[in-house]
Amino acid sequence: MFSTPHTFSIPVMGTGHSIDSPIRVGPYGINSVISIVDDLLVERIRKHYCEKFEMPYSNISRNAEDGRARRITAYLDLVQQIVQQTFESIKSQPFFERNEKAKYFEMLPDSSTLKRKYQQLMQAEDKSLRSQLSEELAKLMKPGTIDVNIMAKVDGLNYDKDEKPMSAEFSDASAALRGYANSVLSSSVVLSAGFNPRLYNYISEFEDFYRDAKGKIKKKIILKVSDFRSALIQGKYLAKKGLEVFEYRIESGLNCGGHAFASDGYLLPSLLKEFREKRDMLHSAIQPLIHSYYEDNAEGFSADWEITEPRLTVQGGIGTFGEAERLLDNFGMDATGWGSPFLLVPEATTVDKKTRSLLENAKEEDLYLSGVSPLGVPFNNIRNTGSEQWHQERIEKDKPGSPCPKGFLESNTEFTENPICTASNQYQLLKLDQINRQTIAEAEKELMRAKVLEKACLCDHLGNGALIDLGILEEHRAPQAICPGPNIAWFDKEYTLREMTDHIYGRGSSLVPPQRPHMFAKEMVMYVDYLEELIEQSDGSGGDIKKLGRFKKNLEDGMDYCLEIAQSDPYKDENISSIASTVEEQRARLQALFQRLEEEQYVAS
Repeated sequence: MFSTPHTFSIPVMGTGHSIDSPIRVGPYGINSVISIVDDLLVERIRKHYCEKFEMPYSNISRNAEDGRARRITAYLDLVQQIVQQTFESIKSQPFFERNEKAKYFEMLPDSSTLKRKYQQLMQAEDKSLRSQLSEELAKLMKPGTIDVNIMAKVDGLNYDKDEKPMSAEFSDASAALRGYANSVLSSSVVLSAGFNPRLYNYISEFEDFYRDAKGKIKKKIILKVSDFRSALIQGKYLAKKGLEVFEYRIESGLNCGGHAFASDGYLLPSLLKEFREKRDMLHSAIQPLIHSYYEDNAEGFSADWEITEPRLTVQGGIGTFGEAERLLDNFGMDATGWGSPFLLVPEATTVDKKTRSLLENAKEEDLYLSGVSPLGVPFNNIRNTGSEQWHQERIEKDKPGSPCPKGFLESNTEFTENPICTASNQYQLLKLDQINRQTIAEAEKELMRAKVLEKACLCDHLGNGALIDLGILEEHRAPQAICPGPNIAWFDKEYTLREMTDHIYGRGSSLVPPQRPHMFAKEMVMYVDYLEELIEQSDGSGGDIKKLGRFKKNLEDGMDYCLEIAQSDPYKDENISSIASTVEEQRARLQALFQRLEEEQYVAS
């Protein structure tokens, strides 16, 4: 049902940074994910590539009927055409030459049967064996998948020309799903950012998500999840509709790029341990529901169909071959996702030179969990972006906020009947006026103003780096935002695709210094930092204190398990010694934080 030549993939990065990654890396067998949140950006990128590859282009206007879905379908079909065309060109190249075909095979993991067969060909001297192996290898070559990401909860209703709400199938997420479903792609949709029953119900209207007569599924479902319970609940919900989850993609709650959906103190190793121990349930508890659906709604479930357990993959902060090997070997993951390091690989992602330079020179203190997202969810950010400078200039001119040219994150109805975005000029002026009229201390007002002004225009600015990099927009006309994970601090220059792939597979010297903290250690620090913020924001109520205590207990349990991992033998380039020292430091921090909290509670009482 699924096979891939690589053990890693490139996850979605912002709205624009992986917008054309399949075109760049797909012909080499590497899977990657496109964000289809911003259909207006998608249309501009489609026009660019139609011109570049001399293909016909017809504009789908912003006001076109079902325009959002049609723009997405048109772009995805184009990407498929370009990837297949480039792949076939590589496939037709001769062996035994320094060409793109050699690059395809040389980048494969050394453990793959395809790579071993290629090495056998390179060493073969017999002509008939060479001919046989060459033919076999060419047939086994396949491009990477063109997967798409939909943020399930970013699902605003849209309005017609008379400002009346349109029906549910025209909501942002549903229209994006329809755009993907109507495309020619045979790949996966990654559903992230929460459970959306309306969207999940809508998936059932498209036959490509179901098995055909041969038992094949053209379009598969990947759920990005933060814990096992959520995975099982969502898997069962979909299964009752006959929809199978092809892959559960587990992500660190904080040690990731983009929006950070923090768990209740559960560290990634603890989450992975639970998935490893209960993995069978994701198949045994769900397959009967799938069988029942096909028996009741189709011609039955055939015994001839190939049934496989859902894949488990993990992403978030992975930085060395050893860390990836531990995830694959010890935790039984099927693959890993490497995001932020690829922001420094121009062959893989679209990042403008100015922003890439910012990433190359970033130190740990430059990367932080911010409040810039209008969604109200913590957002991994880097200081001094073009977007940050642009917003500051507008504040200084008494024109805070953005004109809101796209409106994908409009959700606030505090001042208006129809939703507006908290990063918009309209909302920020209204909110600032409300704050100014309150009879509270000036210091308190200043804190409230700062929170309002922190919100940034992610809809537009996250796509600008791609437009600049592709030469569609000039830098001065396009403020750039970017959302790297903290892992980027340890990668300090521009890399080729082969260099990064060799790093992932542990070939040659590591691209990061040996003192880089283990991904588990870094996540631990981030969670204690996050808990400290929660304590500072606490209202001191009994319920709040109980929640903080539960968070602390989960963290401590996770630290205990991390200590067990720290006692195991390290993999190549794995700084496992950093785990034990970090546990000791962060336990001391936890104790001090809660001692202070208890003292404050005592004084308040």
